[in-house]
Amino acid sequence: MENSNVSTGKETAKDAFLHLLSAATIYMSVIGFIALWWQIVNFLVPDKLNQWENGSGTYMTMIWATSMLAVTFPVHILVSWFIGKDMRANPAKREVGVRKWLWYITLFVSAITMIIDLVILIFNFLRGDLSTQFFLKLVVVLAAAGAVFGYYLWDLRKRNSPSDKPKKIAWAVAVVMLASVVFGFSLFGSPAKQRDSRFDEQRVGNLQEIQNSVASYWQQKKVLPADLSELSFMGYVVSKDQETGKPYEYSVTGDLSFEICAEFKTVLSEKDAEKGMYYYYVQAGLKTVPQKWVHGAERTCFQTTIDPDFFKDIKEFETEKTVPAVPAD
Repeated sequence: MENSNVSTGKETAKDAFLHLLSAATIYMSVIGFIALWWQIVNFLVPDKLNQWENGSGTYMTMIWATSMLAVTFPVHILVSWFIGKDMRANPAKREVGVRKWLWYITLFVSAITMIIDLVILIFNFLRGDLSTQFFLKLVVVLAAAGAVFGYYLWDLRKRNSPSDKPKKIAWAVAVVMLASVVFGFSLFGSPAKQRDSRFDEQRVGNLQEIQNSVASYWQQKKVLPADLSELSFMGYVVSKDQETGKPYEYSVTGDLSFEICAEFKTVLSEKDAEKGMYYYYVQAGLKTVPQKWVHGAERTCFQTTIDPDFFKDIKEFETEKTVPAVPAD
């Protein structure tokens, strides 16, 4: 019975499994490739209208895209090899229904993607919003969808003549995928560097919390705490360096000024700080130097000065809101 299926080209459960897996993995590989290159474009050609898009989320998206490529593309190559081996032994397998249906669906999805890509291109051109970044992203989508469309159209038209073209294409695509991943990591940094950056983000967040708590303490007592242990009366637990477990340095430098310090592992320039809303955080009524929490890969101290007039205005405003109006006689 199995031999009959093979000779007539009638599909089996195995054929359905292999072709479905092949289609699913090529879709996921293309999505991963597009997502990776979109983040590379975001990094190389930032959009001034979307200044926050290059923060830590960019690297996380690149990690997901790379992870997807690292798993789905090799699986696709392996499954395609099994399918090709089966078709070389049994040429009638090229005519199985599940294969043609999936391949034509793939052609349809690729064609629709390219059509939508061009529609969006013309729409944004007519509304005057055609930035270099946007154009490059459309090129990435168009190139990926066009490559898939061209290959599967050629594969459906090919008959029983043997060809080493699929093997050459597989190697070429593998080189492009690998080069894309390597290039992406060369821009964003190694996983070890990113881990250091995440610890530094935590350090900045902790320093911001300490800064706000010290300012709240001053609002209550009109004097700065001599050390951070005095913040406990507000129920605040002082954060420590998550990597080393050491407490952060704090010292009073004036009646309205104090300094907090931390040991950082990476360099954060002012330009890079503006790419992420987290680092750009500024507390109203407090002047922080260096601005935007920029730091080097070294011990960095941040000088904070409290503006008493700012907090005085806030207190008077809150008093006006809470005092009920006296009814007229």
